Amino acid sequence: MNEQGNFSVTVRVWRQAGPEEPGKMVSYPVRDVSPDMSFLEMLDILNDNLLKTGEQPITFESDCREGICGSCGLVVNGDVHGPDEHSTVCQLHMRRFKNGDVITVEPWRVKTFPVLKDLAVDRSALDRLIAAGGFISTDTGAAQDANSVAVEKDDAEEAMDAAACIGCGACVVACPNGAAMLFTGAKVSHLALLPQGGPQRTQRALGMVAAMDREGFGNCSNEYECEAVCPKDVKAANIARLNREFLLANLTAKR
Repeated sequence: MNEQGNFSVTVRVWRQAGPEEPGKMVSYPVRDVSPDMSFLEMLDILNDNLLKTGEQPITFESDCREGICGSCGLVVNGDVHGPDEHSTVCQLHMRRFKNGDVITVEPWRVKTFPVLKDLAVDRSALDRLIAAGGFISTDTGAAQDANSVAVEKDDAEEAMDAAACIGCGACVVACPNGAAMLFTGAKVSHLALLPQGGPQRTQRALGMVAAMDREGFGNCSNEYECEAVCPKDVKAANIARLNREFLLANLTAKR
């Protein structure tokens, strides 16, 4: 550690050239790390160093770097999104580590999110779940019409809490069954709680559950790991609502 408080770490990271290529863990030293850096900024520095030596930079995903977009999913030292509770990797700062630490960085490891390259995975299965019913086709008007449909305050707040899901996929990775129940439950809940989502309520529940099965996601066994790692603290109560919506949809469809 130098006078400014900067320090050095060793990053042990998963390297994989492509989806069909074998992968392995490779260690790299990173020096002069500031405690004020974000974790992704540290990876940026590591990539700059690799380019200078003629090596391929590490592929990882990021966009907003503000905990909003959900694209920066990584497993850091065995923790989904890192050691901080209810946050994303881009919100993790290097002050959480100390001089000489070895930091292990891996991609999402679940069969429904296959590795594309290094730390980047294919999460398009979540997009297909949304396409199966996580939307409304009702004409709700323009911005000035937002208050024209009365919504109970409690329902509005619950819907907003469910809609906070950023679709990062952490819940799937943390679940021992690789289930997407929290993600799907959040999407079904925030629309089921609002009158605008009513016309497609039955179709939505049946379609999204069927899509989960097609994509190969597992079933919920009430482990609550999904809720524990969710960056937006989306509650597992949304899974219970999904189950109720699915049961009601099946009963309605059989009439």
